[in-house]
Amino acid sequence: MVPNLGNEEPPAARKGARRLPRRESALLWWALFAAFAGTAWWLQSWRVALLGLLTWCLYEFLLVPTLCRVLKRQGHPCTKRVRGRLFACGSGHQRLKNDALWRLAGLRNPFQKNDEEADPETGVVVHSPDVRGRLTPVDRSLILLAALGTIAALIGTIYGFG
Repeated sequence: MVPNLGNEEPPAARKGARRLPRRESALLWWALFAAFAGTAWWLQSWRVALLGLLTWCLYEFLLVPTLCRVLKRQGHPCTKRVRGRLFACGSGHQRLKNDALWRLAGLRNPFQKNDEEADPETGVVVHSPDVRGRLTPVDRSLILLAALGTIAALIGTIYGFG
């Protein structure tokens, strides 16, 4: 074994490994949601409950720490971290995820560009964009629940003004 003379860096745990910054605990967010629920129950206020529901919807759409999960050309899902179920790690993956979100709403993306997704080396399409941008069942269900919660909060807000 050769001794380290101090002018070399220690080997990384894995080649190319980098440490990702820590994110806040999900328990903090759930404590906030529990505080909204407790306050709404204590005050017997459905308006505070709607505010808590709207906060949860915002969290699911924009702030939840999750993974990109768009299928790469090789066929495995992207494991880069993103914030929010509506977002992807890069512009190419975001385009695929936007198309999937439009399909979830039952519509075709009016802003879609017809880009060839063929492998530049072989010219073969391994997975079509429709397959690559498919949402996982968990993401699909939570996006739909958050959308329904947002609609309920908006209807409740309009009802509260009357």
